[in-house]
Amino acid sequence: MPRTSKKIAAFTLSEMLVVLLLTIIVVGLAFSVLGLVQRQMLGIQDNYEEKTTDNLLQQALWVDFNSYAQVEFSSKAQALSFSNEVDGKAYRFYKGYILRDRDTLYTDLTIGKVFYKGEEVGNGLIDALELTKFDEVPKTLFVHKKNSATDFMN
Repeated sequence: MPRTSKKIAAFTLSEMLVVLLLTIIVVGLAFSVLGLVQRQMLGIQDNYEEKTTDNLLQQALWVDFNSYAQVEFSSKAQALSFSNEVDGKAYRFYKGYILRDRDTLYTDLTIGKVFYKGEEVGNGLIDALELTKFDEVPKTLFVHKKNSATDFMN
C-alpha cells in the first residue's frame, strides 16, 4: 500500500512568531495611547474642579457681600465677617482652603487687598476684596458691594 501523505494546511512556526510579535507591538501602542488619554482626562478634570471651586467661592462671596449690611476684615485672624440685623456669616482663610461657616472650599486663593470706599485698608469695615493666586497662570478674583447711604453718613 502506497503511503500518501496528506498535508494539513497550517502556519509555520516562523509565521506564528511574526504574527505574535506584530500583535505585541500593536497592543503595546494601544496601551501607551490609552495612558496618554487618561493623563489628559485627569488634567482636564483637575482644571474643571479648580474652576468650579473658584466659581463657587466667587458666587458665595458675591451673594454674601450684597446680602449683609456690614463686612469686616481682620488681617490678624485672616477672617471676613458679615453681619446684619438678623444674622451673620464668617470666612476664614487658610493656606490651601477657606472655611465658610461649615463649608470648606479647597483653593489656593489668598487675600490680596481689601478696600473701603475706594481706599486700601488693612482692617475694619470693607466694601471690596481682591483674592489672588500665584501659579503658572496668576489669577485674580475681585468682589465688591454697593454701599448704602448709611455708610456715607457721619
